[in-house]
Amino acid sequence: MTTDVRPDETADPFATARQVADAVLFEGYVLYPYRASAAKNRLRWQFGVLVPPAWGADSAEHPFQRTECLMEPRSGARLSAELRFLHAQRRTVQRVRPDGGFDTVERLELPDRVLVPWDEGAEERVTLVADVSKLTGEGVTVPFTRPAREETEPVHDAEGRLVGRLVRRCARLDGRVRLTARPIDGPYAALRLTATVENTSGWEPDAPGADRTAALPHCLVGAHLLLGLSAGSFLSMTDPPEWARGAVAACRNEHAWPVLAGAGGRADVLLSAPIILEDHPAIAPESPGALYDALEIDEILALRTAALTDQEKREARGTDPRAAEVIELADTMPPEVLERLHGAVRALREVTDPGPAAPDAFAPDVPGLRPDTPWWDPESDRSVDPVRDRITVDGRSVGAGSRVLLRPGLRRTDAQDLFLQGRTAQVEAVLHDVDGGVHLAVTVDGDPGADIRREQGRFLYFQPDEIAPLEDA
Repeated sequence: MTTDVRPDETADPFATARQVADAVLFEGYVLYPYRASAAKNRLRWQFGVLVPPAWGADSAEHPFQRTECLMEPRSGARLSAELRFLHAQRRTVQRVRPDGGFDTVERLELPDRVLVPWDEGAEERVTLVADVSKLTGEGVTVPFTRPAREETEPVHDAEGRLVGRLVRRCARLDGRVRLTARPIDGPYAALRLTATVENTSGWEPDAPGADRTAALPHCLVGAHLLLGLSAGSFLSMTDPPEWARGAVAACRNEHAWPVLAGAGGRADVLLSAPIILEDHPAIAPESPGALYDALEIDEILALRTAALTDQEKREARGTDPRAAEVIELADTMPPEVLERLHGAVRALREVTDPGPAAPDAFAPDVPGLRPDTPWWDPESDRSVDPVRDRITVDGRSVGAGSRVLLRPGLRRTDAQDLFLQGRTAQVEAVLHDVDGGVHLAVTVDGDPGADIRREQGRFLYFQPDEIAPLEDA
């Protein structure tokens, strides 16, 4: 068994999965508008923060992650594991004095950037390889330590004169990774793998009520785990084979979720991340680079970032080197790259007989958009007809073409529904679900996109007690 040894990059089984893992690791690292002074950047790193046990007792965050999954290793298989996380390092800014000493300051103005105090993230990895046969019983436990350290970086002006320095301090960090496996009942030689990542740091708050900022240097930030089998495969946790469904349901995953992430759809690599992903996640090929703010849309972020003032860009460049890269990316993005961010169609299939109204050779494989398929297939169930069916509401017959008053909010809290309170609408269809419920598809009066909604079959839906019939005009 080895620890802290990077695999050969020419035969790295985690290369594909690591692209998505990087997005998880740095999500929320620095948010638009990429300045330390922005309110959005005062609470960072929302995902995968494993806190010291003494802090976790009084917070909503946790000191551990637990991953359970099923695997079918072949004889002699070895399991590779790679824990990745960020170690927060506190950066302070100092200005040089005439006598050669340094004073700590809140900002240091330079022609191209403004340096301010900031918490940077140093990427850390803990790797291990173990024979699967040795994971049964007590399993394998690997402790790790990242010692406290302090580094300085001189800061020079445009003429090369020393004007200050950056001081980076990292606190001691301790943790451990534990891997165990045991057979499961079933027709095949499958094992349940349990992988636990723990923060075991002994740091304690100096006083009651210490805030999260004080604990961050002692945390594993964005923690996630990559697992790989040298021979064999993992089972999907979302779509397992029928014989394994009971065993998958019995797996306990806490603060992490495992998905298949092997290259080319292979099942020999698993990514366990602090956010829920689908099997074989991938970065969109149109994405030009990391923007660290996945809650926004790349196109909007690029346009907004390019539109920042020169002073705002100076502050962003001085906040963090990664923020400076985002500014450079937005300022130098070619028009054709920006155009690709506007949208892409992923699912296309050939239309066998498009007819004269659909000359294109391909059409999106989306219900309601293919020209030879109506938004509702009347052959699927002849007992209902959304266009002709009618129901009785307040003693009046309601169906397609009826005008109604919307009064949502009886059972929902969706703000968009509440905005429609008191609006009038036209019923487009009466729909029945498999549980016997009735739903009215409507278009709102005055909606400029009503014709498009009808063409695509994309309506708003309300239940009978959320509408009131109106007299016909």
